[in-house]
Amino acid sequence: MKEPFQTALGIIRTLQQHGHEAYFVGGAVRDLLLNRPIGDVDIATSALPEEVMRLFPKTIAVGLEHGTVAVIHEGTPYEVTTFRTEGKYEDYRRPESVTFVRSLYEDLQRRDFTMNAIAMDEHGQLIDPFHGQEAISKRIIRTVGNAKERFSEDALRMMRALRFVSQLGFQLSEETKQAIIEHTSLLAHISVERITIEFEKLMEGPFAQQAFSLLVETQLFLYLPGLRAKEAELRTLIDYDWTALSSRGQRWGFLCYMLHLSDAHSFLRAWKLPNRLIKEVEAILHIMNIIQSYADWTKERLYEFGIEHSCAAEAIRSLISGESILENQNRLQQLFASLPIKERKELAINGKDLIEWYKRPSGPWIADMLAMVERAVINGVIDNKKEQIKEWLIPCNQKHEKNC
Repeated sequence: MKEPFQTALGIIRTLQQHGHEAYFVGGAVRDLLLNRPIGDVDIATSALPEEVMRLFPKTIAVGLEHGTVAVIHEGTPYEVTTFRTEGKYEDYRRPESVTFVRSLYEDLQRRDFTMNAIAMDEHGQLIDPFHGQEAISKRIIRTVGNAKERFSEDALRMMRALRFVSQLGFQLSEETKQAIIEHTSLLAHISVERITIEFEKLMEGPFAQQAFSLLVETQLFLYLPGLRAKEAELRTLIDYDWTALSSRGQRWGFLCYMLHLSDAHSFLRAWKLPNRLIKEVEAILHIMNIIQSYADWTKERLYEFGIEHSCAAEAIRSLISGESILENQNRLQQLFASLPIKERKELAINGKDLIEWYKRPSGPWIADMLAMVERAVINGVIDNKKEQIKEWLIPCNQKHEKNC
C-alpha cells in the first residue's frame, strides 16, 4: 500500500485489534484511483468517538457532534469518523440529527457523489456499493441515490458538483445536471463563506472553463454574489484558460475585469473575501485601467505599482490579448531589475536632508520634492548619490526648470 495510506495503517489496525471495523474513505480513495496527488487521508470506523479517544494517546475532538476525532499518529493528524446516518436536513444545510451506526454501507449511503462513496480496507480492497469506480472510469459525476434528495439535503452539493467538474474534467450525469437546474434557488440558503470556498476551488481548477459553462447552463450563477445580471459577461469567461492565472489575486482580478464592474470593492466584499485580498485585487484593477498594452509600461509606472501587482496585472492583460504571459512577465522583471531604486527608502536622501539644504520648515513641499528626485533617479537623469542629487536639485529648484 502506497503512502500516505501506509503511515495511517497503524490507526486502522489498532481499531481492528479492539474489535472495530475501520476503512479509508472519501477523497483520498477517489484520488488514488485517479492517480492524482493524495491530500488528507480520512478513516471511517464503527468505533464510537469516545472509544476512539480511549484507544489513542493523542487525539483532538474536532467534531464530536458529527463523530469526528483527529488522531495524531506519527506526528500527522488523521480524521477518524464514526459510521453515521443523518436525519432530515433543516434549512438545506445541515441535518437535524446524526445517528452513529455500525454499518459501513449506511455510512457510504449518506455521501454526496458515488466517486466519494468508495471505501478501502487495510489490504487495498475496495468496497464500492454505489458503483463509484464505474463513474470514475466513465468520468461522470453522479449523486449517491436520488439527485434531487441529495441537493435538497445540502444545496452546497450543487457547487461542489461544478467544483469537481473544474478539478477533474468530469461530466455531470444527466440526472445530476437536471436536479441542479431544478434546485438552483436552494443555494440562497447557503452561507456566502461556504459558497466562496467552492467557487475559489472552481476558479483554480484545470477545467474551470467547463465549470463556468455549467454555471451559466444550469443558471446556478443567479444565486452567486453580484452575478445575477452578468450572464453575458460570464459566457465570455469560457473562452479563456484560467490555469494561466497563478494566484487568488489574479483570478479575482480577471473575474472583476471581465465582468466590467462599476464597484469592484462592493462585489468583492459581497463574497466575504479578506481585506488584504480585496486591496490586492483593487490594486491590480487600477493597473489594468492604465496599462492597455505592453507598450504602456514605463519605468515610472513599474516603480509606482511595484513588481508583484504589475506582474499580476500583466498576466491578466496578456491572457486577454492572447500574448505570452511568461515572456511579458520576464520582460517586466528585467525592467524592474534595471531600476536604480525599487522603493523610496532606497533613495540616497530623505526629508531631513531637504530641510537642511533649503532651511525651510517641514511641509507638503518635501513629498513633492522627493517625488521629483525619485523620477529623476528612476529615469537616469541623475545617479542615486547624495551629493549628485544636491548639486542637481538646488539649482533645479531655484530655476524652477520644468525639465529637471
